[in-house]
Amino acid sequence: MSGTPAPTMYAVASGDRLKLLMERTGTGAPVSARKLAAAAGVAHGTIGALMSGAQRTVTEDKAKAIAARLGVDLLVLFIPMERAGRAFIPAQVVA
Repeated sequence: MSGTPAPTMYAVASGDRLKLLMERTGTGAPVSARKLAAAAGVAHGTIGALMSGAQRTVTEDKAKAIAARLGVDLLVLFIPMERAGRAFIPAQVVA
């Protein structure tokens, strides 16, 4: 089989962490879900779903774009998943 390998997926570490980082980005200014989505090039619903836990993963390019807009390192917010068929998806952190 030849072809393009599936993109690496990244799981959000915590919806609460995403919310916190949106309240105080790397610049110190808050960002709304709509503005974050527009700046990162993702659907507004994606940001809301990541915050609520309804969606756990995004592709590497989306994860990088979200982290960059928030002004944080990729691994502060996302966890890379395994590529070997088994996916590691962390449980939501309960506050």
